[in-house]
Amino acid sequence: MAGAPGLGPGAGAGAGGGGAAAGLKTYFKTPEGRYKLQYEKTPSAVLHYSHGGKTVSQLTVAYLKEKPASQGSQPSTPSSSSGMRSAAARLLGTGNGSKALSFGGGNGANRAVAGSSRIGGGGLGTSTGLGGSQGATNYDGKGTYIVFNAADTLFISDLNSQEKDPLKSIHFSNSNPLCHAFDPEAKEGHDLIIGMGSGDVYSMSLRQQLQDPGRKPVAALHYNKGDKDVSPNGRCTSVAWVPEREGIFVVSHSDGNLYVYDKNKDGNIDCTFPAVKDQSQFMVAHAKSSKSNPVARWHICQGSINAISFSPDGAYLATVGRDGYLRVFDFSKEQLIFGGRSYYGALLCCTWSSDGKYLLTGGEDDLVQVWGMDDRKIVAWGEGHNSWVSGVAFDSYWSPPSSDGNGENVYRFGSVGQDTQLLLWDLALDEIVVPLRHPSSASPTFSSGSPSAHWDNACPPTGVLQPSPRMRDVPKLSPLVAHRVHADPLSGLVFTNESILTICREGLIKIWVRPDQSENNQQSNPSEFVLGPVSKDRVITSSNKASSSSFKKPSSVLVT
Repeated sequence: MAGAPGLGPGAGAGAGGGGAAAGLKTYFKTPEGRYKLQYEKTPSAVLHYSHGGKTVSQLTVAYLKEKPASQGSQPSTPSSSSGMRSAAARLLGTGNGSKALSFGGGNGANRAVAGSSRIGGGGLGTSTGLGGSQGATNYDGKGTYIVFNAADTLFISDLNSQEKDPLKSIHFSNSNPLCHAFDPEAKEGHDLIIGMGSGDVYSMSLRQQLQDPGRKPVAALHYNKGDKDVSPNGRCTSVAWVPEREGIFVVSHSDGNLYVYDKNKDGNIDCTFPAVKDQSQFMVAHAKSSKSNPVARWHICQGSINAISFSPDGAYLATVGRDGYLRVFDFSKEQLIFGGRSYYGALLCCTWSSDGKYLLTGGEDDLVQVWGMDDRKIVAWGEGHNSWVSGVAFDSYWSPPSSDGNGENVYRFGSVGQDTQLLLWDLALDEIVVPLRHPSSASPTFSSGSPSAHWDNACPPTGVLQPSPRMRDVPKLSPLVAHRVHADPLSGLVFTNESILTICREGLIKIWVRPDQSENNQQSNPSEFVLGPVSKDRVITSSNKASSSSFKKPSSVLVT
């Protein structure tokens, strides 16, 4: 398979390179209309690569709700009192100041905010905020924000503001932030968790960071995973809040371990777990003390866990790893439900559909794979990327055509890769073409039927990792649209109600606004999004890799 972990085309253009400078188009077409590049977000500070070289930027969209009336100016912190706060202060450093900026954000009224703060080291200045402490304290912060990392810095930007510079920059002096997650349903206390290259974990309140960006994070807590003798250098690879479980979050590491934390417990109490005797076997160990945090360790696999994702109801946890396997667990029962392997190499990303029925994965085989929870196996695979697939996401905001009555059975999803491309796909379940084996012949025949009429009707037994099926036996997808959106390799994408957000490894974020209703109404010919001249738009056709199976799809794919 093609692809390499290094920088792709256009490397060296840097995070600040705009679309025009890189020769990239500022729009792409879909059957429902044109997506346009609205604006970009870039890191505002000089980036320092002092903790193990360059890191891959990741993106989190945080929907901050209106502050509850019962909540005072300072959100509550875990009940571990001043001992924890003083320990965090020693870890994060003291005496930070910064210059203040007058910033008109799209999420609220104009306000004075500070440029940056530093964790674990000397401050960047001594001037105080021009807006005064009272205004900062009363600031509600309701709105939509972008949290992203680049080098040794975590940035927070206002999604609804066209200002490129972030609202806040938090610099880490001891390690690089690698992953982060926001809990929109947090009732109180901390709602933002950050995983570090050192394996450490921090939690903080996003609203508190917005109230006074000129200082170091208020009551930022440090969590020590313990197990120092087992995995001293296991960097954090992914973090996630558990849906429907207030205050519970999990952190995966490059050593194959996953830890379960409770934000309401002290994170600095010594905690040890028994040694993992067989690195290839799944094993769960619980903390001996009820006061310990983390409360449990899951050893998932030998080698790195590359990504984790919870089903919307929090019942199931999906992990993908360096060994190429997707694993799906019943989180409450701590039980492996099923697993399946990639066609080649590691799996790098995974995500759930909003109804919890399907999973997407992508990885080093340059493919996207769709997994069904009912079938407990791969139900389709898609070819279109020219290098590793680094991010996948379902578009839960997209509304399919419903004039034929089948719109509710169509899923839209997207993928990004190190080939710098964004691909959009349509998964039409009622139009799937399923290969069936004829009893008297080795060649497959085809039958259009329900998704349950799969290449193999037998559901695998619980707890068994399945090998990858033959590609010709599984329905194949082709992308609806392929568009080169960045000059540097891409690392993630997020769908919102108004736009698609893409981020490259260097930290440049692009916001692609969805087609407006007027443009959608003017679209009369579905073929308009496919432009004729090959010199302008190269059309991808199905390859012969899996000629004996297919999926009902557009006759051509636009590459812009």
